[in-house]
Amino acid sequence: MSVEFIGYVSAREQTEIVGPYGPEVDPAYIKSTALLHERGGFDRVLVAFHSHSPDSLLVAQHAALATSKLGVLVAHRPGFAAPTLAARQFATLDALTGGRVAIHVITGGNDIELQADGDHLTKAQRYARAAEYIRIVRREWQSGPAFDHDGTFYRLRGAHAAIRPRQEGSVPVYFGGASDEAIAVTAELADGYALWGEPLEQAAELVNRVRNAASLHGRNLRFSISFRPILAATEEEAWARAAAIEATLLERQQREQQAQQSGDIALDSAGTRPTDTTLPTNEGSRRLQAIAARGARHDERLWTGVAQATGGRWNSTSLVGTPEQVAQSLLQYYRLGIHTFLIRGFDPVPDTVLFGRELIPRVRALIAQEDALAHHAA
Repeated sequence: MSVEFIGYVSAREQTEIVGPYGPEVDPAYIKSTALLHERGGFDRVLVAFHSHSPDSLLVAQHAALATSKLGVLVAHRPGFAAPTLAARQFATLDALTGGRVAIHVITGGNDIELQADGDHLTKAQRYARAAEYIRIVRREWQSGPAFDHDGTFYRLRGAHAAIRPRQEGSVPVYFGGASDEAIAVTAELADGYALWGEPLEQAAELVNRVRNAASLHGRNLRFSISFRPILAATEEEAWARAAAIEATLLERQQREQQAQQSGDIALDSAGTRPTDTTLPTNEGSRRLQAIAARGARHDERLWTGVAQATGGRWNSTSLVGTPEQVAQSLLQYYRLGIHTFLIRGFDPVPDTVLFGRELIPRVRALIAQEDALAHHAA
């Protein structure tokens, strides 16, 4: 498998330490950051989904139509749109973009957040629904004869789509989650498995679990891992930047807490310190919480300072060092069988430029050299 790089495009400029700037949906920002990723050598960009955020499918459409080659990985929660409708929506976008669409199906990491959209299912029920949902979506993409479906969550009569994905077979489907339920759905139905950045030993264990589960279905998956690289000209400067990011985040959290106590509007939501009701309960976040509790540094340059401050609510672990050092670290994950790297920065615009100029070419060169040596040895 060839190496793939995925970036991140949001509706406006905002991270744990930056912004929010601009309107809630900033078309110019979406377009400019999508173009930066395309020119920087990224293969795709992720567009996230939250119960309070702008619609991921529409943001992804704007990003894709502003570019000519960049793919989009659209986060999508099953259950809020009929699977037959979602199948046609994604097939339509795939046709409009010339086959540049992939889906990251997410079941949600916090029950209370899901209830904001009217979802009151248990975790086990959500995974069961996701499996049924993906099966229906895939069948609709086949555009064969009209079909009926009688399942636990959906009853269909005469389902049929006149639009098929541009990509041969179907739109690629990614899935994540470290629970047994998540791995079972991934093994049977997904094309790719996404995990958050963990130390090499833990990442290898998770990859092997998923790989073994998929082999029972005769399937071979693509693996993706997410990091927030922190780069600088020297290792010392990179660690100093990590410390500055953590200090800025903690200061913002303190100001936000004071604003909430005084009844003012919260300053920031991206890096808010979690409470008992907002702390994610999914297994992937629990793994990050446990890793961060053991210490801030792991392996040579894995850093969990932001994961600890935010409760591991999303991809929040970093690889810290010079571009060459971080590239070498990513090579170690490649050797585990991980061929997709989702990388995004804490300062989104300059970090995207920096990754495209200094990191991505180094990683591609190291992997090409490694693959050539392995081919020669074989």
